[in-house]
Amino acid sequence: MPGLNTTATADISFMLLVFFLVTTSIDSDKGLSRLLPAIEPEEQREMDISEKNVLRITLDEQDSLRCENESVTPAELQERIVSFMATVEPEKHVLSIQAHQHTSYDAYFAMQNAIVAAYHQLRSDYAKKRFGMPLEQCTPEQRDSALLHYPQRISEEQVKTSDK
Repeated sequence: MPGLNTTATADISFMLLVFFLVTTSIDSDKGLSRLLPAIEPEEQREMDISEKNVLRITLDEQDSLRCENESVTPAELQERIVSFMATVEPEKHVLSIQAHQHTSYDAYFAMQNAIVAAYHQLRSDYAKKRFGMPLEQCTPEQRDSALLHYPQRISEEQVKTSDK
């Protein structure tokens, strides 16, 4: 009785494996790109910050976004940050964020996206005014100048529920 020829089975299996590896998309990690500051000695950590240079942003457990105790949408928050930065010295400002521990990730990331968009808008406007071109077309040195002019100065605090 003649045997079954199975030499092509290994080749076909290998080709199917390669096909599925190439066509399958693998989810990448999502997150916020943040560069943490270097650890400074204790005596250098405290700063004197004027109250007029602080913009307070809160996010409560019902995902209600507030800026200076007024309810806002993420788009309105972006506008408020841009207008706030026009009234203070850029290197002396602080965005104070208080997010409740039960805030949803979607609301938190929407708030963070609004903050990043506001900084991008400020830096783009600065680049157009100073260099005559959008931030994306600037040289690395010009981009660094815009980043230094509008540094991200954010103070975050997580509000926890008190257990009784």
